[in-house]
Amino acid sequence: MLTSLAFIFLAGLAAAALCQKVKLPRIIGMLAVGTILGPYVLNLLDGSILSISSELRQMALIIILIKAGLTLNVSDLKRVGRPAVLMSFLPASFEILAFFIFAPYLLGVTRIEAAVMGAVLGAVSPAVVIPRMVRLMDEGYGVDKSIPQMILAGASCDDIFVIVLFSTFTAMAQGGRAGIMDFINIPVSVLLGAALGAAAGYMLGTFFETAYAGKNYIRNSTKTIIVLGVSFLLMAAETWLKGTIPVSGLLAVVSSACMLKIKCAPSVSRRLSEKFGKLWIAAEILLFVLVGAAVDIRYTLSAGIPAVIMIFTALLFRAAGVCICLAGTNLNFRERVFCITAYLPKATVQAAIGSVPLAMGLPCGKIVLSVAVLAILITAPLGAAGMDMSYKKLLSKEGAGEND
Repeated sequence: MLTSLAFIFLAGLAAAALCQKVKLPRIIGMLAVGTILGPYVLNLLDGSILSISSELRQMALIIILIKAGLTLNVSDLKRVGRPAVLMSFLPASFEILAFFIFAPYLLGVTRIEAAVMGAVLGAVSPAVVIPRMVRLMDEGYGVDKSIPQMILAGASCDDIFVIVLFSTFTAMAQGGRAGIMDFINIPVSVLLGAALGAAAGYMLGTFFETAYAGKNYIRNSTKTIIVLGVSFLLMAAETWLKGTIPVSGLLAVVSSACMLKIKCAPSVSRRLSEKFGKLWIAAEILLFVLVGAAVDIRYTLSAGIPAVIMIFTALLFRAAGVCICLAGTNLNFRERVFCITAYLPKATVQAAIGSVPLAMGLPCGKIVLSVAVLAILITAPLGAAGMDMSYKKLLSKEGAGEND
């Protein structure tokens, strides 16, 4: 196992640095390394690592969601208002609809399997989007109209919305049919997850404040471990309550981080965010290398042209959803184009849950994973490079007025 971990971290980091050097997203290199090291090419990874890869991927997803919650400014979300709320679910809903309509014809799956595929593919990537929005806020691009804040908030909530739908659709696929309670449970799980997370975050913030007031100083590294442990418990609560009360564990994690940011002093939440940013460096490598290792490249390539057509068709539906979200705002044409570009990249959620249908034994498992990997390879560089190359041209700098 130690040899496998050494391969994962060293080769993954080297490939990520190489991709960064040639202006490609780091995740492309990590995926390539995973595919090469995995059982379908060189078979250099120990079976014990592959057997717990789903748990490791879930841990990585929790880390980036905590980072997103600690970065998200709730007051900015309130100030942006309706567009941010719509961006959190409408573009993803349009993309899922595209898969539901066209995937049965293009990829030969059933309607329920198409919905599962759409839920896997429907989320925008926080790993690609969030760091870039933070950079835009630091540099002052688009902040006059709260564009990076809107995208950051929408992208964070978008992932949760899609993951909740994914849980519902996979349950339907296993049972073979959809019941009315499956859909009623969606808003219930969202509300209960948000409430559970907010309560946990409030208690954590109170604990940290009380310890500080009593001069029992808790190191930021220790706080990070405590927050991570509580987040694991919030995720576990979803499993404990399954079949009794529907609760979204991932939404609870984000809600907890948001409440913790509100409750704690700004310096505390900022340092915690920095700590989780550092944790994400290692978690990101594990996540993307292991998802690459799960991919049978021969099957992925066999998905071929129909899968690529499906991905781009879904992106057109997503772009239409973004346009509807921005209707009635004061954003100009170039700013709307940037928002569409920012909502293209897929990576984190697809890497985390793309192989779940296969692990569950669903007939669509291989094709879902194959399309998910193709979507990452196509949209991650497209969206990342698009944002990096266009933001100075499409967005106005704070205090500089509109672009000419």
